[in-house]
Amino acid sequence: MKLGLLVGYSPATLSMPMDLVKEAENLGFSSAWTAEAWGSDAVSPVAWILAQTEKIKVGTAIMQMPARTPAATAMTAMTLDALSGGRFILGLGPSGPQVVEGWHGVAYGRPLTRTREYISIIRKILERKERVTHEGFHYQLPYAGADASGLGKPLKSILHGDPALKIFTASISPAGMECAGEVSDGVFPVWMNPERFDVFEPSLAKGFAKAGGGKGLADFEVAPFVTAIMGDDLEKCRMPVKGSMALYIGGMGARGKNFYNDYAKRLGYEEAAVKIQDLYLDGKKAEAAAAVPDSLVDEVALVGSADRIRDRLGAWKAAGKQNHVGSMLIGGGQPELLRILAEEML
Repeated sequence: MKLGLLVGYSPATLSMPMDLVKEAENLGFSSAWTAEAWGSDAVSPVAWILAQTEKIKVGTAIMQMPARTPAATAMTAMTLDALSGGRFILGLGPSGPQVVEGWHGVAYGRPLTRTREYISIIRKILERKERVTHEGFHYQLPYAGADASGLGKPLKSILHGDPALKIFTASISPAGMECAGEVSDGVFPVWMNPERFDVFEPSLAKGFAKAGGGKGLADFEVAPFVTAIMGDDLEKCRMPVKGSMALYIGGMGARGKNFYNDYAKRLGYEEAAVKIQDLYLDGKKAEAAAAVPDSLVDEVALVGSADRIRDRLGAWKAAGKQNHVGSMLIGGGQPELLRILAEEML
């Protein structure tokens, strides 16, 4: 199994943890991943990191698809990949309606339809088999809307990209997982219990079948985000994870439409998911965090003493041997913990 480092997006004052990235590269981590919300973008930090490293691959987890046209994303991906000698990985996601419509000012639309169209256009651009055309719900190439000039024409990329460039998507819902299995090379679950691959397996199998060509786990990488916090005070280590999970399970969506809440239920925490959401939406955020079960945190994150973390890594190793997990993308800034993970996993 491979290890990756989650760099994420910057807080209010822009900062880049280059010392941590270089430490991860020296330890043998295979990848580092940037992100974007509504502040720092995901692309500029990728270029910054690639320019200051030599071996580690760098990807976006994720670039918001509605923020850029498929062609703009393809141009960015080809450029970064060429400049870095093939070290760029393209990670995409639909984001959410609050960000898409509130920040980018475009319609959220149909996220799975957008994902299929977006990746299809990017792959056509990378392959350069013909001038690119597309007629879909979200995208038309050339554009032929009522306000079109009529002068658009199909084009082929001047730059020769790599058709084998890896494209990942972010998903946790059954339909999203099916889409990922069909059109992408890998998927980022926001959390994962390595012993519960059954939550994803049926949906991925449907996607692989749609893709055809014998596609399966050998051709696909499950790369979950794994928060890692080491310390002697177990409850103190759990607290940041609980706060984050309460935000997602409780507040990332309406009461009847929250993919993270649904996912927690599929992981076996239906009663807790309902309670967390009720508390969070009532403004009781601290109580919502306290309602996140210790067992859920322990299943999806690495927390506690070094020995406790080493013990939990056994489940991740077993999942790796079965191709249920291809990479663990580690969120956490403790260099000593990165060293322990490298010693145990690489």
